[in-house]
Amino acid sequence: MTLQTPSTLQPPGSPLRRLLPPLIAAALVVALGVGLFRGNGQVQGPLVGKPAPAFTLQTLDGGTVSLATLSGRPVVLNFWASWCVPCRQEAPLLRDLSERQTASGVAVIGVVFSDKNLAAVKAFVQEFSLAYPSLLDPTLSTAIAYGVSGVPETFFIDKGGTVRGYDQGALTAARLKTGLDTIGVTF
Repeated sequence: MTLQTPSTLQPPGSPLRRLLPPLIAAALVVALGVGLFRGNGQVQGPLVGKPAPAFTLQTLDGGTVSLATLSGRPVVLNFWASWCVPCRQEAPLLRDLSERQTASGVAVIGVVFSDKNLAAVKAFVQEFSLAYPSLLDPTLSTAIAYGVSGVPETFFIDKGGTVRGYDQGALTAARLKTGLDTIGVTF
């Protein structure tokens, strides 16, 4: 029997065996990323492919808007807040979209998320000249129904009332186009 000293011991297993755990971890991260993101920032949200949750909310001027009244029109539903910097970045893009569409085109709807400062909300709408409705969701019931966890978040709803696209973060022109493509709208 020969005794081996610690300097002559070889580590058990091949180099591949030592590399296998980090390789598996890297593969899982890549798979998760591919599974969650659909190019251009589009995220596969839990509502995609499902009917959009119904809502009736009050506008800043006291009127009401419901998803049911928009039936037959594609809808871009954007959750935002006046204190949200990315919301400020995407506001001109949504304004331009709403201005370019006819009455039979896409409906752009903003839902104010967790913003208690009504004066700041109105100042935001005025600053960006938003002509599309901004709706108040004081109990967050609509945000909860849509699974909103932060702002901005945008849902693309087709003419039949099904959520076809979902985006987190400030929209860019490319990401907006990707979302609009899911509901058959050109921009």
